[in-house]
Amino acid sequence: MNEHEKALADELYRIAPDIGLDDIDRSADLREEFDIDSMDFLKLVTALSKRYEIDIPEADYDQMGSFDAIARYLASRAS
Repeated sequence: MNEHEKALADELYRIAPDIGLDDIDRSADLREEFDIDSMDFLKLVTALSKRYEIDIPEADYDQMGSFDAIARYLASRAS
């Protein structure tokens, strides 16, 4: 697990502690797979934004559907 995946797993656990990393289909839509509502998704994005000190515009949310997609997005934006 790389740094971005670990950070994502940590922040996801804070929002939904009942989700185990082994339970995640890394390519499935995270919000649908675990019934994460828009407020929880916003909390996740905000936490990641603060953690990496990057701006994540709402226009980019559609690029952040699955666990793998979010990890790739973070890798491309965070230095």
